[in-house]
Amino acid sequence: MTDWPILSVLIWLPIAVGAVLLALGERAVAAGRWIALLGSLATFALSLPLWTGFDLTTATMQFVEHREWINAFNASYHLGVDGFAMPLVVLTTFITPFVVLAGWTAIENKQTQYYAAFLILEGLMVGVFAALDALLFYVFWEAMLIPMFIIIGIWGGPRRVYATIKFFLYTFLGSVFMLVALIYMYLKSGSFEIAAFQGMTLTLDEQILIFIAFLLAFAVKVPMWPVHTWLPDAHVEAPTGGSVILAAIMLKMGGYGFLRFSLPIAPDASRELDWLMISLSLIAVVYIGFVALVQQDMKKLIAYSSIAHMGFVTLGSFLMWDIVRATGSTQGAAMGLDGAMVQMISHGLISGAMFLGVGVMYDRVHSREISAYGGVVNKMPIFAAFFVLFSMANSGLPATSGFVGEFLVILAAFRADFWYAFLAAMTLILGAAYTLWLVKRVIFGNVTNDHVAHVEDVNSREFIMMAILAVAVLALGLWPAPLLEVMKPSVEHLVQHVMTSKLPLPL
Repeated sequence: MTDWPILSVLIWLPIAVGAVLLALGERAVAAGRWIALLGSLATFALSLPLWTGFDLTTATMQFVEHREWINAFNASYHLGVDGFAMPLVVLTTFITPFVVLAGWTAIENKQTQYYAAFLILEGLMVGVFAALDALLFYVFWEAMLIPMFIIIGIWGGPRRVYATIKFFLYTFLGSVFMLVALIYMYLKSGSFEIAAFQGMTLTLDEQILIFIAFLLAFAVKVPMWPVHTWLPDAHVEAPTGGSVILAAIMLKMGGYGFLRFSLPIAPDASRELDWLMISLSLIAVVYIGFVALVQQDMKKLIAYSSIAHMGFVTLGSFLMWDIVRATGSTQGAAMGLDGAMVQMISHGLISGAMFLGVGVMYDRVHSREISAYGGVVNKMPIFAAFFVLFSMANSGLPATSGFVGEFLVILAAFRADFWYAFLAAMTLILGAAYTLWLVKRVIFGNVTNDHVAHVEDVNSREFIMMAILAVAVLALGLWPAPLLEVMKPSVEHLVQHVMTSKLPLPL
């Protein structure tokens, strides 16, 4: 399979199917649905050889493709995946069919264009994870804003214009600083190859400025406190599929950016500024957890929950230096990175499932307010069982995927500093508090609302979606070894690379 351009297929196949849907228009809506579903399923099936054919013994890029692109700038069409990128590519292709199914009956206007936007977005997101050329990465990074802008702006809620513009401005303005950093490194190295950037010798001042430029781009995407305010608005106004993609995939691009750019390109700056990253991450874990407790809108609560859980990703990514300082050894320094990656994959599954669950209820009651529900278990027992499972996973219940990543990060934090671990472990209390409070008010109790009294349980399409995600959440929680084995060489290589200073040698 190494000679087959599998990554190009995963990028351009969904984009081509999206173009077909745009050409089809509203002439054959039913056919458009099936074309979108079959296109997304085919893309997922074609992504599986990435996993089955992945070499677990090396940290080098695999499934590499290299073509000339813009010779004037020495930029190339260069693709490849390692232990960080490959699981995220597979997660992207795995989640997209659920997005198509979620809009099967919920979207009533411009349905084929709706599916087209998501399929084009899927191809662009795969491109972000697979790009090994920084200019190509930036093109995919910015291009994916367009379909999401359209998805929220056309199929969103009453305040969709405000939410869309806020989302676009935050992410676009942050990315401008990243572009400046990329251009500076291109002028210094003569290439846009990410590997060339990672091998550059840079002074500490250069590294700090580059690190801050990347931070402004990736922190918005994660999103980290205090540049997180666009996310709740975007989630509330987005259609169900938009919320799923935002939470499950797009937030992970910020975490991936830190692993691919910030840490290996500016390791000395990362070491000097790790206190900032750890502080912002712990604020997200604790403060945003309290903010989630007071939300009255289900989507907003889950959105704030996502910010808190993504705080574990950034926390785990920047603990290694404190672990080395505390223990005097690099042994165990990789544990935080392991936890960060597992947390990204796990959160993609859990948050996607939670937003799909809210979508199932919204399709029946047409309200996201917690007060509009109560006693759902009496009318939708099968749905209630799934929703409670996903809620428990969101709380970090052992044997679910939510436990594995958080446990690894907390363990790494304990090796670094007791108080880091203490504050990080607060999520086990706060996460349980806001999630169980949500479940109690929405799922359990007596039926107190006429709309809830007449709802029907999940249909076969919704059952299949929930069941597959439930299996994935439990499988990763009970057997995380395959994912950890895929990541291990890349994690160890990154730790080794980051621990080596890139400062110029003294004269």
